[in-house]
Amino acid sequence: MIEIDGSYGEGGGQILRTSVSLSALTLNPVRIIKIRAGRPKPGLKRQHIAGIELTSRLVGAEVEGLEIGSTEIVFKPSTLMSGDFSYDIGTAGSISLVLQAVLPPAILSIEPVRFFIKGGTDVKWSPPIDYLREVFVPLVKRMGANVEIKLKRRGHYPRGGGQVEVEISPAREISPVTLLDFGDVSTVSGISHCVKLPGHVADRQANAVESELANHNLRFDRIEREWYQKNNDPHFGAGSGIVLWAESTTGFRLGADRLGERGKRAEEVGKEAVMQLLEELATRKAIDSHLGDMLIPYLALAKGISQIGVTEVTAHLVTNIWVTEKILGVKITLEGSIGEPGVVSVDGVGFSSRQ
Repeated sequence: MIEIDGSYGEGGGQILRTSVSLSALTLNPVRIIKIRAGRPKPGLKRQHIAGIELTSRLVGAEVEGLEIGSTEIVFKPSTLMSGDFSYDIGTAGSISLVLQAVLPPAILSIEPVRFFIKGGTDVKWSPPIDYLREVFVPLVKRMGANVEIKLKRRGHYPRGGGQVEVEISPAREISPVTLLDFGDVSTVSGISHCVKLPGHVADRQANAVESELANHNLRFDRIEREWYQKNNDPHFGAGSGIVLWAESTTGFRLGADRLGERGKRAEEVGKEAVMQLLEELATRKAIDSHLGDMLIPYLALAKGISQIGVTEVTAHLVTNIWVTEKILGVKITLEGSIGEPGVVSVDGVGFSSRQ
């Protein structure tokens, strides 16, 4: 059994998600200790339990220590299964973070898998579901992963109530990639949304983006507006946000996003999203600061050598490299310091769903 120190690096929920995910995939048990030890309230939160529970169902795992506040768990997977799995996080806990845990074993399953998950789709400290659909999914599809994310209803903090359906067709193996430089921007696209709010909020966010992009001479498609009539809005609580992605002339994407906040003008939300996108683009690297750490398990599982250029070496990236190396025994080289652009090189283990 592999033991993982949950306080390593940034010491958050990511160590937990990656450890459980790779344990489920390889069917090797793990013990995770000192979970979130450096946080003001250490131990498991409801959102972390959600990711572990859903992953355990996928592999028939026995889990010890799975309760709120627990600082140690043991995850013992049994058999990788397939079929339909439903889960209600019960709060505005992030659906995207739950998917980070369950997707790798599902993608390398033998039969199709489908998830129906309720919770938060657009919440702080988590990739918005539109980011996963428009930035993450196209890239992992390049690597052979067949994933489709369908947004049924949005869920904002604190009410939640979002609904997402995810369909995964199994891949025999993951292909390596070399994505170092972004190159030239072909166009910028985006989705601006609001729920339980006047439609002009989504319009103003999008208008600010289009104006700012034009000021920087960036070609863009019209930013999609999503809003609902007052008497025909099925969402539980108010919220807004915007996700942008720049597409390179070679066809891959780099993203940025912002959530609306009470008291913040919609125009500021749109402008901040553009500023984030411009900062990412200025590095000329291919993989944005949010996607880099998410890709590490896939690069490690791929058959062959991968290299990615990241716009920023983050603490999350360094942590995910450490835990992935520890569980898979793979060699990962990182060039660059935290806060600066960098390059990640991975000699993948060539994991196959048929092995």
